[in-house]
Amino acid sequence: MAGYLGVDVGSVSTNLVVTDEQGEIVASLYIRTQGQPINALQEGLQELEKMLPPRFTILGAGTTGSGRTLAGVVVGADLVKNEITCHAVAAARLVPDVQTVLEIGGQDSKIIILRDGVVTDFAMNTVCAAGTGSFLDHQAERLNVPIEEFGNYALRAKNPVRIAGRCTVFAESDMVHKQQLGHSLEDIIAGLCEALVRNYLNNVGKGKEILPPVVFQGGVAANVGIKAAFEKALNLKVHVPKNYGVMGAWGAALLAQEKTALKPEATRFRGFQAAHLEYKTSSFDCTGCSNQCEVVSISVEGKVIARWGDRCGRWESML
Repeated sequence: MAGYLGVDVGSVSTNLVVTDEQGEIVASLYIRTQGQPINALQEGLQELEKMLPPRFTILGAGTTGSGRTLAGVVVGADLVKNEITCHAVAAARLVPDVQTVLEIGGQDSKIIILRDGVVTDFAMNTVCAAGTGSFLDHQAERLNVPIEEFGNYALRAKNPVRIAGRCTVFAESDMVHKQQLGHSLEDIIAGLCEALVRNYLNNVGKGKEILPPVVFQGGVAANVGIKAAFEKALNLKVHVPKNYGVMGAWGAALLAQEKTALKPEATRFRGFQAAHLEYKTSSFDCTGCSNQCEVVSISVEGKVIARWGDRCGRWESML
């Protein structure tokens, strides 16, 4: 059996997916990055290998996410692609006529507009993390509600309160105030879900033409309260994919398949033994010109295998 590997390394989570030769997911993994992307990725590779059938062959690998360049070096990726493209590819695979993708992850959120299968516009949050997974995690912990139950509390609300959702500080302060007034937890959580969706649509989605079908993905898509708030605000049905948390990694795997399908023997994938190699990161300031670029080097077993950060490509080309 053979297939393709997709890796999505973000600031909060590291997601890995392996597909079969038809592009269907055969194994997936979601683990916390915990500020150590190399360790998280190596841990993920070890776990993923155990989930696959014996003698499973990886024919190609792709990486995405904010740590995609580093991940690409660690696994030996055939393709390194931005999150917008990967999320769009995965959503379109599932819902071929998708026109809007809403994506909310651990610390960022984005909206992708597609027309006739092509990305025509997108936006990402640039102000703060209000409404992202880490903020919801914090609020669930503060309210002593399991994050898995957060959305169900919202669905039981009878009279959602109005919460200021423009910023995490204001939102939390407003929630405390509503608690002090005696509102039920269900109404406060539902109010928070609606506030976060308002914030998303007024900032990330500002000026975008949101047309159906709408696909909602990323870790926050697990929250049925946020999904319901989107459907209420947009007056549209919102689709949540079964594998909503690993769509970026799935898109990377599908793109890797597309790139290597004709020459699978030429894959750069290092194999699952990459999980046991010792990678080291270092950096230095280049003094070759006035730009003084910070050049990042990755080495394994004493040998430099990748460099980036130099605008002119001088150090990268020396490898």
